[in-house]
Amino acid sequence: MNGRPTLLAAAALTAVAALSLSACGGGDDNSKGNDKIAGADAGDESASSASPSPSALDTANRPDIAVPEDMKSIFEGWKTGDAAKDAALADAERALNSVDDAIARGDTKSKALAFYYQDDALISEVKWVQAWLDANISWKGTIRYFDPQVTLRDKNTAVVIYCADDSKAYNKDRKTGKVDKTPASDSPYVLYNTRLEKNNEGVWVTTGLNTKRGHERCGG
Repeated sequence: MNGRPTLLAAAALTAVAALSLSACGGGDDNSKGNDKIAGADAGDESASSASPSPSALDTANRPDIAVPEDMKSIFEGWKTGDAAKDAALADAERALNSVDDAIARGDTKSKALAFYYQDDALISEVKWVQAWLDANISWKGTIRYFDPQVTLRDKNTAVVIYCADDSKAYNKDRKTGKVDKTPASDSPYVLYNTRLEKNNEGVWVTTGLNTKRGHERCGG
């Protein structure tokens, strides 16, 4: 999957380049392993750095997600007014937060990660988290997710496309806490193309994922 803080800068690139992460969407454009992980600032009323609260009708037994305060994700325009589309977007947001939670804790066997990702997407995300651990880094800063578009293929299948800006997210050494603000040479903008399927608990699980860094749709 991901763009998101670029295993974020030069030293991390070597560790990530060795991974084959294209399986998560089946596409050749997947750029997760060789860029920043994604983020920035924003500010409308739908923007949030915390996982969205389940609705009153949501009975799924969702795992806890606790992303550190210095790892901020902002979601711009993450409401459409359509209940089904907004439910898919809410779970897409939780999925992204689950990855950051796993990176922060260094946990490739995260319950949240396995709850919000399945199939090729889960394989890719586990490899993505492991790449951060192998490089001995986490990240600090802000990632902005924006311009989401949701297409409901049927009542249980959706395609969610959105952009990310990771220009304000930086690599952080896991042991020393030192932040590397060396400017990345690649575009900070990443296009995400994801497939979500609603499971028996009513959760929109990400099962397929492709990313493309520098895509013109996102400003790249």
